[in-house]
Amino acid sequence: MTPWMRKIHKWIGLLIGLQFVLWLASGLMMSLLDHDTVQGHSHRAHAVEIPNWPQGTLAPAKVVAGAGQPVNRFAAGWLLDRPVYHLGNGNLSWLVDANSAERITIDGPLATRLATADYVGDGQPMRPLLLNSTLEARGHEGQLWRVDFSDDDATTVYLSAQTGQILEHRNRTWRIFDFFWMLHIMDYTGRQNFNNPLVITAAIGGLWLALAGIWLLFASFHVNEFIPRRWRRTRELAVFDPAGTRLRTVQSASGDSVYLAMARNGLQLPSNCGGGQSCGLCEVRFRGHAPEPTSADRSHLSASKLKLGYRLACNLNVKNDTEIEVAGGAALWDRHSAVVEKVTAVTPFLREIVLKTDFHPGKEYQPGAYLQVHVPGYALKKHDLWYPEPHREDWTRLELPAAMASKEGVRRSYSLAVPVEQADGRLVLLVRFSPGGVIGKRHHVGKGSTYLYSLKTGDALEFSGPFGDFSLKPDGREKVFIGGGAGMAPLRAMILASLDNGHGERIHYWYGARTLRDTPYEVEMRELGKKHANFSWHLVLSEEQEQTQSSMVGLVHEAVCEHLLKGHAEISACDFYVCGPPAMLSAVRQLLATMGVQEDRIAFDDFKI
Repeated sequence: MTPWMRKIHKWIGLLIGLQFVLWLASGLMMSLLDHDTVQGHSHRAHAVEIPNWPQGTLAPAKVVAGAGQPVNRFAAGWLLDRPVYHLGNGNLSWLVDANSAERITIDGPLATRLATADYVGDGQPMRPLLLNSTLEARGHEGQLWRVDFSDDDATTVYLSAQTGQILEHRNRTWRIFDFFWMLHIMDYTGRQNFNNPLVITAAIGGLWLALAGIWLLFASFHVNEFIPRRWRRTRELAVFDPAGTRLRTVQSASGDSVYLAMARNGLQLPSNCGGGQSCGLCEVRFRGHAPEPTSADRSHLSASKLKLGYRLACNLNVKNDTEIEVAGGAALWDRHSAVVEKVTAVTPFLREIVLKTDFHPGKEYQPGAYLQVHVPGYALKKHDLWYPEPHREDWTRLELPAAMASKEGVRRSYSLAVPVEQADGRLVLLVRFSPGGVIGKRHHVGKGSTYLYSLKTGDALEFSGPFGDFSLKPDGREKVFIGGGAGMAPLRAMILASLDNGHGERIHYWYGARTLRDTPYEVEMRELGKKHANFSWHLVLSEEQEQTQSSMVGLVHEAVCEHLLKGHAEISACDFYVCGPPAMLSAVRQLLATMGVQEDRIAFDDFKI
């Protein structure tokens, strides 16, 4: 539940956070605007002394009797220098002359005179407009006149078309205030309902956000984190390889995670997130009766692995003496050195790096395996990331920060892109540059890709591995590879190995990219399709303007479904290999599950690439 809660909390927090920014910004703007200017006091005429009521006017009773309709409101007043009676019945109001009982019509010229009498300034009245309603004089019923004045404040006077009463003075500053008032109360139609559904929804969302945040805060902590390690009991953590050989026994404080306990003893498990439960690489197998899987375990591990006792080491606490199995065995703490032999910019943001080691890689460096590159602390300048001239425009759009640094070392995972047998014993990696944000805005770039994109021929680096169980199944079944982004690396290595073994099983490769320019090894894949009758290459581009005769337009999982799976005679006879960006990987897995493909027929790798 926690990962889903965090995701929901994040998106609701974004929406509520934006509204909080609007509340803050609008409140600040309204407080900065001068109140007297907003109210239009500088152009409003001061009240004048009301003259004495003249003698000889008609008696109110006589006026009411001659009104010709019921009257339930009656008042005496002045219209400029003319005594008048205000009569009303419900929503209807009208004026009559106090001397003659003649009904008075508020026409354009009279409205202009009334507005001018209530105005102070050097502006001249413009042509009056008769309106049925307007937001600037909301709350007033019936028709009204609008009279604009040609002053610097764009003053407007609104008055009733029934009684000539001055209703509102508006100006440019008021209109600015009114816009921010609309944002503040979230009433985007009437601009006066402070209890509208949007405000209520935002308030409820804010309350939920606060309560969920408190829950997540407590869910993120464990009691043991508040107890010093020396006060906790010492437990033994025994580490085995998959064959059952005991590799190491380390001491752990009760309550520490397996990932942390091993790291403190120099046994670093593969991880891209540093034990943050987000990458899913630090899986181990619990020997014995495994504890119930957590939401993080279920999010990253398949149901079959969970049944076999696999758990995420960063989410598995050492409560008693514990035994676990780790893939890779002693390679977990082995460190190897390599020298960069060649660097090739395959696409603007995909780079092939060829490494030469001082030993010949063995069969454990199988297609689908990945290395953990040890990225040291560094301080780089923008110009340290080199790129060829044809890619200059792509890199310019990134607007990278002038300086990029990593204070401490990290590890990042990269898959082999070519079988070592076909690379003369070299290790070939395909590295995607991670700008860490939207193009056109400056963001923190990926620590691993920044370091690797600064490497040049002759530079040295260290790595651990190989790791991973993403590998070809030696069953001769029809194979469907679906990939995108840097997922090209392990899939390409598998395809090259499969074609090289000469078994002749049917192989499909569906690859999704944004444009043809973003597609690595496209020419090589087309040539493989011509050379091998059992291999077919299908490129799916999400941007239509880049379509070629050998490509399709759309999303890769939709194209696979439409052009392969729907018409396939026997999907259950296929093995599926999937690797690519998280959204693509999730969409493909959901598609295959919907079409009834068994879980054991789907192999995938997910490094959040």
